[in-house]
Amino acid sequence: MKALLPVSPLAWASLLVFQLTLIPASPAAEGFDGLTVGIADLHRMSSAKSRSISPENFTGEKGKAGMATEGTGANAARELGRTWKVSPSVRIEARSTFQLGVIDGPGCIQSIWMTPTGNWRTSILRFYWDDEATPSVEVPVGDFFASGWGKYEQLSSLAVCINPGSAFNCYWPMPFRKRARVTMENIADEPMMLYYQINYALGRVPRDAAYFHAQFRREDRLQEKGTYTILDGVRGRGQYVGTYLAWEVFSPGWWGEGEIKFFMDGDREFPTICGTGTEDYFCGSYNFDTKGPDGKNRYTIFNTPYTGLAQVLPADQIYQVGQRFGLYRWHIPDPIRFDKDLKVTIQALGWQEGGRYLPLKDDIASVSYWYQTEPHAAFPTLPQRAQLLH
Repeated sequence: MKALLPVSPLAWASLLVFQLTLIPASPAAEGFDGLTVGIADLHRMSSAKSRSISPENFTGEKGKAGMATEGTGANAARELGRTWKVSPSVRIEARSTFQLGVIDGPGCIQSIWMTPTGNWRTSILRFYWDDEATPSVEVPVGDFFASGWGKYEQLSSLAVCINPGSAFNCYWPMPFRKRARVTMENIADEPMMLYYQINYALGRVPRDAAYFHAQFRREDRLQEKGTYTILDGVRGRGQYVGTYLAWEVFSPGWWGEGEIKFFMDGDREFPTICGTGTEDYFCGSYNFDTKGPDGKNRYTIFNTPYTGLAQVLPADQIYQVGQRFGLYRWHIPDPIRFDKDLKVTIQALGWQEGGRYLPLKDDIASVSYWYQTEPHAAFPTLPQRAQLLH
Protein backbone atom coordinates (compact mmCIF):
# COMPACT_ATOMS: atom_id res chain seq x y z
CA MET A 1 0.00 0.00 0.00
CA LYS A 2 1.30 3.42 -0.90
CA ALA A 3 1.92 5.84 1.89
CA LEU A 4 -0.28 8.93 2.03
CA LEU A 5 1.57 12.01 0.97
CA PRO A 6 1.54 14.93 3.40
CA VAL A 7 -0.83 17.74 2.42
CA SER A 8 0.33 21.30 2.89
CA PRO A 9 -1.85 23.85 4.80
CA LEU A 10 -2.22 25.78 1.53
CA ALA A 11 -3.60 22.71 -0.23
CA TRP A 12 -6.07 22.09 2.57
CA ALA A 13 -7.24 25.69 2.36
CA SER A 14 -7.71 25.41 -1.41
CA LEU A 15 -9.73 22.20 -0.97
CA LEU A 16 -11.93 23.88 1.67
CA VAL A 17 -12.61 26.86 -0.62
CA PHE A 18 -13.56 24.48 -3.46
CA GLN A 19 -15.97 22.56 -1.19
CA LEU A 20 -17.58 25.80 0.03
CA THR A 21 -18.35 26.79 -3.57
CA LEU A 22 -20.49 23.65 -3.85
CA ILE A 23 -22.77 24.74 -0.97
CA PRO A 24 -25.87 26.63 -2.19
CA ALA A 25 -25.60 30.32 -1.42
CA SER A 26 -27.76 31.67 1.38
CA PRO A 27 -30.09 34.60 0.59
CA ALA A 28 -27.65 36.92 2.31
CA ALA A 29 -24.90 35.74 -0.07
CA GLU A 30 -26.90 36.13 -3.27
CA GLY A 31 -25.76 39.67 -3.82
CA PHE A 32 -27.53 43.01 -4.05
CA ASP A 33 -31.26 42.57 -4.75
CA GLY A 34 -31.52 45.90 -6.62
CA LEU A 35 -35.09 46.57 -5.48
CA THR A 36 -34.46 49.50 -3.14
CA VAL A 37 -31.70 51.78 -4.35
CA GLY A 38 -30.00 54.87 -2.96
CA ILE A 39 -27.13 56.92 -4.29
CA ALA A 40 -24.68 54.72 -2.37
CA ASP A 41 -25.95 51.67 -4.30
CA LEU A 42 -25.91 52.98 -7.85
CA HIS A 43 -22.59 51.31 -8.67
CA ARG A 44 -23.77 47.86 -7.53
CA MET A 45 -24.76 45.18 -10.03
CA SER A 46 -27.99 43.24 -9.58
CA SER A 47 -30.03 40.55 -11.32
CA ALA A 48 -33.23 42.63 -10.85
CA LYS A 49 -35.13 43.42 -14.05
CA SER A 50 -36.32 46.99 -14.67
CA ARG A 51 -39.87 47.37 -15.94
CA SER A 52 -42.46 50.13 -16.27
CA ILE A 53 -46.23 50.36 -16.71
CA SER A 54 -47.83 53.30 -18.51
CA PRO A 55 -50.58 53.85 -21.10
CA GLU A 56 -47.89 52.98 -23.66
CA ASN A 57 -47.36 49.58 -22.02
CA PHE A 58 -50.23 48.52 -19.75
CA THR A 59 -48.57 45.17 -18.84
CA GLY A 60 -44.98 46.28 -18.41
CA GLU A 61 -43.82 43.37 -20.56
CA LYS A 62 -40.34 43.41 -22.07
CA GLY A 63 -40.28 44.74 -25.62
CA LYS A 64 -43.99 45.61 -25.60
CA ALA A 65 -43.92 49.39 -25.11
CA GLY A 66 -44.92 52.01 -27.68
CA MET A 67 -46.95 49.52 -29.73
CA ALA A 68 -50.37 51.16 -29.36
CA THR A 69 -52.53 51.79 -32.40
CA GLU A 70 -55.37 53.37 -30.40
CA GLY A 71 -55.35 55.87 -27.57
CA THR A 72 -55.78 59.47 -26.49
CA GLY A 73 -52.98 60.57 -28.84
CA ALA A 74 -54.15 58.68 -31.91
CA ASN A 75 -55.53 61.74 -33.67
CA ALA A 76 -52.37 63.78 -33.08
CA ALA A 77 -50.27 60.87 -34.37
CA ARG A 78 -52.49 60.12 -37.39
CA GLU A 79 -49.84 61.21 -39.90
CA LEU A 80 -46.96 59.56 -38.04
CA GLY A 81 -48.49 56.25 -37.02
CA ARG A 82 -47.46 53.64 -34.51
CA THR A 83 -44.67 54.38 -31.94
CA TRP A 84 -45.44 58.13 -32.09
CA LYS A 85 -47.15 58.80 -28.73
CA VAL A 86 -50.40 57.14 -29.66
CA SER A 87 -51.43 56.30 -26.07
CA PRO A 88 -49.92 58.75 -23.55
CA SER A 89 -52.88 58.82 -21.13
CA VAL A 90 -56.18 57.18 -20.19
CA ARG A 91 -59.71 58.48 -19.85
CA ILE A 92 -61.48 57.26 -16.71
CA GLU A 93 -65.22 57.57 -17.03
CA ALA A 94 -67.41 59.05 -14.31
CA ARG A 95 -68.14 56.73 -11.39
CA SER A 96 -65.87 53.98 -12.68
CA THR A 97 -62.64 52.25 -11.67
CA PHE A 98 -59.65 51.85 -13.99
CA GLN A 99 -56.95 49.26 -13.39
CA LEU A 100 -53.64 51.08 -13.77
CA GLY A 101 -51.59 47.91 -13.64
CA VAL A 102 -51.12 44.34 -12.44
CA ILE A 103 -47.59 43.09 -11.80
CA ASP A 104 -46.63 39.46 -11.17
CA GLY A 105 -43.91 39.26 -8.54
CA PRO A 106 -41.70 39.08 -6.74
CA GLY A 107 -40.62 42.66 -7.10
CA CYS A 108 -40.87 46.22 -5.84
CA ILE A 109 -42.53 49.41 -7.09
CA GLN A 110 -39.75 51.99 -7.01
CA SER A 111 -41.37 55.22 -8.18
CA ILE A 112 -44.70 56.55 -9.44
CA TRP A 113 -45.43 59.64 -11.55
CA MET A 114 -48.90 60.84 -12.46
CA THR A 115 -50.91 63.94 -13.27
CA PRO A 116 -54.70 63.64 -12.90
CA THR A 117 -57.35 66.09 -14.05
CA GLY A 118 -60.48 66.85 -12.07
CA ASN A 119 -60.91 67.19 -8.31
CA TRP A 120 -58.07 65.41 -6.52
CA ARG A 121 -60.41 64.33 -3.71
CA THR A 122 -62.72 62.44 -6.10
CA SER A 123 -59.96 60.26 -7.56
CA ILE A 124 -59.27 57.34 -5.21
CA LEU A 125 -55.95 55.51 -5.47
CA ARG A 126 -55.77 51.88 -4.23
CA PHE A 127 -52.96 49.32 -3.98
CA TYR A 128 -53.45 45.59 -3.39
CA TRP A 129 -50.62 43.21 -2.50
CA ASP A 130 -50.51 39.44 -3.17
CA ASP A 131 -54.17 38.98 -4.15
CA GLU A 132 -55.57 40.48 -0.95
CA ALA A 133 -59.30 41.25 -1.02
CA THR A 134 -59.05 44.69 0.59
CA PRO A 135 -56.49 47.36 -0.34
CA SER A 136 -53.40 48.19 1.69
CA VAL A 137 -53.55 51.74 0.28
CA GLU A 138 -56.84 53.64 -0.08
CA VAL A 139 -56.38 57.40 -0.37
CA PRO A 140 -57.66 60.27 -2.54
CA VAL A 141 -54.90 60.95 -5.04
CA GLY A 142 -54.18 64.51 -3.92
CA ASP A 143 -53.83 63.57 -0.26
CA PHE A 144 -51.63 60.57 -1.09
CA PHE A 145 -49.21 62.99 -2.72
CA ALA A 146 -49.47 65.48 0.19
CA SER A 147 -51.80 67.86 -1.71
CA GLY A 148 -55.10 67.65 0.12
CA TRP A 149 -56.35 71.13 -0.73
CA GLY A 150 -56.66 70.56 -4.48
CA LYS A 151 -54.31 73.40 -5.30
CA TYR A 152 -50.81 73.13 -6.73
CA GLU A 153 -47.90 74.00 -4.48
CA GLN A 154 -44.29 73.01 -5.09
CA LEU A 155 -43.24 70.26 -2.67
CA SER A 156 -39.73 68.81 -2.52
CA SER A 157 -39.04 65.88 -0.22
CA LEU A 158 -37.42 62.45 -0.40
CA ALA A 159 -40.66 60.47 -0.39
CA VAL A 160 -42.97 62.79 -2.37
CA CYS A 161 -42.36 65.57 -4.89
CA ILE A 162 -44.92 67.85 -6.58
CA ASN A 163 -43.59 69.64 -9.60
CA PRO A 164 -45.05 72.19 -12.05
CA GLY A 165 -47.82 71.88 -13.12
CA SER A 166 -49.51 69.40 -10.84
CA ALA A 167 -47.03 66.55 -11.41
CA PHE A 168 -47.25 64.03 -8.57
CA ASN A 169 -44.21 61.88 -7.76
CA CYS A 170 -43.84 59.15 -5.11
CA TYR A 171 -40.68 57.31 -4.07
CA TRP A 172 -41.93 55.06 -1.25
CA PRO A 173 -40.52 51.57 -1.96
CA MET A 174 -43.38 49.06 -2.23
CA PRO A 175 -42.22 45.42 -2.25
CA PHE A 176 -44.56 42.55 -3.08
CA ARG A 177 -44.09 38.81 -3.38
CA LYS A 178 -46.86 37.35 -5.54
CA ARG A 179 -48.61 40.27 -7.18
CA ALA A 180 -49.26 44.01 -7.10
CA ARG A 181 -52.45 45.62 -8.39
CA VAL A 182 -53.06 49.38 -8.63
CA THR A 183 -56.41 51.02 -9.43
CA MET A 184 -57.88 54.51 -9.71
CA GLU A 185 -61.58 55.11 -9.02
CA ASN A 186 -63.25 58.23 -10.37
CA ILE A 187 -66.20 58.98 -8.06
CA ALA A 188 -67.00 62.29 -9.80
CA ASP A 189 -69.88 62.85 -12.22
CA GLU A 190 -67.46 63.83 -14.98
CA PRO A 191 -64.73 61.84 -16.74
CA MET A 192 -61.08 62.50 -15.92
CA MET A 193 -57.79 62.15 -17.78
CA LEU A 194 -54.77 60.50 -16.22
CA TYR A 195 -51.16 60.38 -17.38
CA TYR A 196 -49.12 57.97 -15.28
CA GLN A 197 -45.99 55.82 -15.05
CA ILE A 198 -45.32 53.05 -12.50
CA ASN A 199 -41.63 52.10 -12.41
CA TYR A 200 -40.68 48.83 -10.75
CA ALA A 201 -38.09 46.07 -10.58
CA LEU A 202 -38.63 42.32 -10.62
CA GLY A 203 -36.38 40.30 -8.35
CA ARG A 204 -35.88 38.60 -5.03
CA VAL A 205 -37.66 40.26 -2.10
CA PRO A 206 -35.82 39.98 1.25
CA ARG A 207 -37.54 37.86 3.90
CA ASP A 208 -37.73 40.80 6.30
CA ALA A 209 -39.48 43.12 3.80
CA ALA A 210 -42.84 44.40 5.04
CA TYR A 211 -45.72 45.74 2.93
CA PHE A 212 -46.48 49.42 2.32
CA HIS A 213 -49.78 50.81 3.65
CA ALA A 214 -51.47 54.23 3.53
CA GLN A 215 -54.82 55.23 5.00
CA PHE A 216 -56.96 58.37 4.68
CA ARG A 217 -59.15 59.83 7.43
CA ARG A 218 -61.09 63.06 7.82
CA GLU A 219 -63.18 64.77 10.50
CA ASP A 220 -64.87 67.99 9.39
CA ARG A 221 -65.24 69.62 12.83
CA LEU A 222 -63.67 67.17 15.25
CA GLN A 223 -66.05 64.71 16.86
CA GLU A 224 -64.05 64.78 20.09
CA LYS A 225 -63.07 68.38 20.76
CA GLY A 226 -59.31 68.80 20.71
CA THR A 227 -58.42 65.23 19.63
CA TYR A 228 -57.96 63.79 16.14
CA THR A 229 -57.14 60.14 15.39
CA ILE A 230 -54.63 59.77 12.58
CA LEU A 231 -54.46 55.96 12.69
CA ASP A 232 -56.03 53.23 14.79
CA GLY A 233 -56.68 49.51 14.70
CA VAL A 234 -53.33 48.47 13.26
CA ARG A 235 -52.51 44.87 14.11
CA GLY A 236 -49.22 43.18 13.33
CA ARG A 237 -45.55 44.10 13.30
CA GLY A 238 -44.07 46.99 11.39
CA GLN A 239 -42.99 50.61 11.37
CA TYR A 240 -44.81 53.92 10.96
CA VAL A 241 -43.06 56.07 8.35
CA GLY A 242 -45.07 59.20 7.60
CA THR A 243 -47.87 61.68 8.31
CA TYR A 244 -49.62 64.16 6.05
CA LEU A 245 -52.20 66.60 7.45
CA ALA A 246 -54.58 68.97 5.65
CA TRP A 247 -55.72 71.18 8.52
CA GLU A 248 -58.35 73.94 8.46
CA VAL A 249 -58.57 76.21 11.50
CA PHE A 250 -61.85 77.80 12.65
CA SER A 251 -60.55 79.81 15.61
CA PRO A 252 -58.43 82.96 15.40
CA GLY A 253 -54.87 82.81 16.64
CA TRP A 254 -52.35 80.01 16.92
CA TRP A 255 -53.78 76.49 16.66
CA GLY A 256 -50.81 74.14 16.95
CA GLU A 257 -50.04 73.61 20.66
CA GLY A 258 -51.31 70.01 20.46
CA GLU A 259 -49.15 66.95 20.98
CA ILE A 260 -48.87 63.91 18.74
CA LYS A 261 -49.04 60.57 20.57
CA PHE A 262 -48.00 57.05 19.50
CA PHE A 263 -49.76 54.28 21.41
CA MET A 264 -48.05 50.97 20.67
CA ASP A 265 -47.96 47.35 21.81
CA GLY A 266 -50.68 47.48 24.43
CA ASP A 267 -50.53 51.16 25.46
CA ARG A 268 -53.91 52.33 26.70
CA GLU A 269 -54.27 55.62 28.61
CA PHE A 270 -50.71 56.81 28.11
CA PRO A 271 -48.57 56.49 24.96
CA THR A 272 -44.97 55.40 24.67
CA ILE A 273 -44.05 58.38 22.45
CA CYS A 274 -45.45 61.89 22.98
CA GLY A 275 -44.47 65.05 21.13
CA THR A 276 -44.32 68.59 22.52
CA GLY A 277 -46.42 70.49 19.97
CA THR A 278 -47.74 70.33 16.44
CA GLU A 279 -45.09 72.54 14.86
CA ASP A 280 -42.45 70.67 16.88
CA TYR A 281 -43.55 67.32 15.42
CA PHE A 282 -43.26 68.79 11.93
CA CYS A 283 -39.78 69.99 12.92
CA GLY A 284 -40.56 73.71 12.99
CA SER A 285 -40.81 76.05 15.95
CA TYR A 286 -42.72 79.04 17.32
CA ASN A 287 -45.81 78.87 15.09
CA PHE A 288 -43.72 78.44 11.89
CA ASP A 289 -43.31 82.25 12.08
CA THR A 290 -40.69 84.48 10.52
CA LYS A 291 -40.70 88.27 10.56
CA GLY A 292 -41.62 90.03 7.31
CA PRO A 293 -40.35 93.35 5.94
CA ASP A 294 -43.13 95.15 7.82
CA GLY A 295 -41.97 93.68 11.11
CA LYS A 296 -44.97 91.35 11.43
CA ASN A 297 -44.69 87.62 11.98
CA ARG A 298 -46.04 85.37 9.22
CA TYR A 299 -46.43 81.67 8.59
CA THR A 300 -43.51 80.54 6.45
CA ILE A 301 -43.75 77.76 3.86
CA PHE A 302 -40.80 75.37 3.86
CA ASN A 303 -39.82 72.08 2.21
CA THR A 304 -37.07 69.76 3.44
CA PRO A 305 -36.25 66.09 2.70
CA TYR A 306 -38.20 64.83 5.72
CA THR A 307 -40.56 67.61 6.88
CA GLY A 308 -42.41 70.62 5.62
CA LEU A 309 -45.20 73.17 5.85
CA ALA A 310 -45.95 72.85 2.15
CA GLN A 311 -49.12 74.97 1.98
CA VAL A 312 -50.60 77.96 3.77
CA LEU A 313 -53.88 79.07 2.19
CA PRO A 314 -55.49 82.36 3.25
CA ALA A 315 -58.20 82.80 5.87
CA ASP A 316 -61.56 84.46 5.43
CA GLN A 317 -60.76 88.16 5.01
CA ILE A 318 -63.57 89.32 7.30
CA TYR A 319 -63.48 86.87 10.19
CA GLN A 320 -59.83 85.77 9.85
CA VAL A 321 -60.77 82.12 10.35
CA GLY A 322 -60.72 79.17 7.98
CA GLN A 323 -56.99 79.33 7.27
CA ARG A 324 -55.72 76.07 5.77
CA PHE A 325 -52.40 74.28 6.15
CA GLY A 326 -50.69 71.30 4.52
CA LEU A 327 -47.96 69.60 6.55
CA TYR A 328 -45.83 66.48 6.08
CA ARG A 329 -43.45 64.51 8.28
CA TRP A 330 -41.58 61.48 6.90
CA HIS A 331 -40.05 59.14 9.49
CA ILE A 332 -37.35 57.94 7.10
CA PRO A 333 -34.37 58.20 9.48
CA ASP A 334 -36.53 57.57 12.58
CA PRO A 335 -39.36 55.06 11.85
CA ILE A 336 -41.73 54.32 14.73
CA ARG A 337 -41.43 50.55 15.21
CA PHE A 338 -44.18 48.43 16.76
CA ASP A 339 -44.53 44.71 17.43
CA LYS A 340 -48.27 44.12 17.96
CA ASP A 341 -50.44 47.22 17.48
CA LEU A 342 -50.38 50.95 16.85
CA LYS A 343 -52.61 54.00 17.33
CA VAL A 344 -51.65 57.59 16.47
CA THR A 345 -53.48 60.74 17.63
CA ILE A 346 -52.82 64.47 17.57
CA GLN A 347 -54.37 67.25 19.64
CA ALA A 348 -55.99 70.35 18.12
CA LEU A 349 -55.07 72.97 20.71
CA GLY A 350 -55.07 76.76 20.69
CA TRP A 351 -55.23 79.53 23.29
CA GLN A 352 -57.90 81.40 25.20
CA GLU A 353 -57.77 84.30 27.65
CA GLY A 354 -55.80 83.93 30.84
CA GLY A 355 -52.98 82.00 29.15
CA ARG A 356 -55.08 78.81 29.02
CA TYR A 357 -55.14 76.13 26.35
CA LEU A 358 -58.26 75.90 24.17
CA PRO A 359 -59.29 72.52 22.63
CA LEU A 360 -60.41 73.17 19.06
CA LYS A 361 -63.02 71.72 16.68
CA ASP A 362 -61.13 72.07 13.41
CA ASP A 363 -61.40 70.27 10.07
CA ILE A 364 -58.53 67.78 9.77
CA ALA A 365 -57.80 65.25 7.05
CA SER A 366 -54.80 62.94 7.23
CA VAL A 367 -52.84 60.25 5.47
CA SER A 368 -50.83 57.82 7.56
CA TYR A 369 -48.04 55.80 5.92
CA TRP A 370 -46.59 52.63 7.38
CA TYR A 371 -45.11 49.21 6.63
CA GLN A 372 -46.33 46.03 8.29
CA THR A 373 -46.68 42.29 7.98
CA GLU A 374 -49.85 41.03 6.33
CA PRO A 375 -52.73 40.49 6.79
CA HIS A 376 -53.68 44.00 7.82
CA ALA A 377 -56.73 44.94 9.88
CA ALA A 378 -59.79 46.36 8.11
CA PHE A 379 -59.64 50.06 7.23
CA PRO A 380 -62.47 52.40 8.24
CA THR A 381 -64.94 53.02 5.44
CA LEU A 382 -63.77 55.80 3.14
CA PRO A 383 -65.97 58.92 3.53
CA GLN A 384 -68.65 59.47 0.90
CA ARG A 385 -68.03 62.02 -1.86
CA ALA A 386 -69.87 64.81 -0.05
CA GLN A 387 -67.71 64.26 3.04
CA LEU A 388 -64.52 64.16 1.00
CA LEU A 389 -65.10 67.49 -0.70
CA HIS A 390 -64.65 70.92 0.90
